[in-house]
Amino acid sequence: MRTNKEEFEDLGAQIRDLRIQMRLTQAEVAEALNVTPGYISNVENNRTAMSLRILMYYAKLMNISLDCLIGKVEPEYRRTALDNEILELLSKMDEKDKAKLIKTLKIWKV
Repeated sequence: MRTNKEEFEDLGAQIRDLRIQMRLTQAEVAEALNVTPGYISNVENNRTAMSLRILMYYAKLMNISLDCLIGKVEPEYRRTALDNEILELLSKMDEKDKAKLIKTLKIWKV
């Protein structure tokens, strides 16, 4: 079983990794979240934790659900988070793209 400290450290790393994937600087993220760059640095280096409100804004900025963000950190929640992310993406697809996706999934399943 993981300790709270280990989960906290994973979250800081995930926050940093997502920011880098989106090619954003700490200053850009800080401005978007209305916090200081030092705050973002502290979060990424596990010196402080984001509040739930800031986590929600961060997930929105990264164009992912809060479920997905937490699922990246908490292994027991990962499956639910992945299912929710798939459902969210599906809800944005038109019928033609959904039909294509079904065909692709059927090929992969075999």
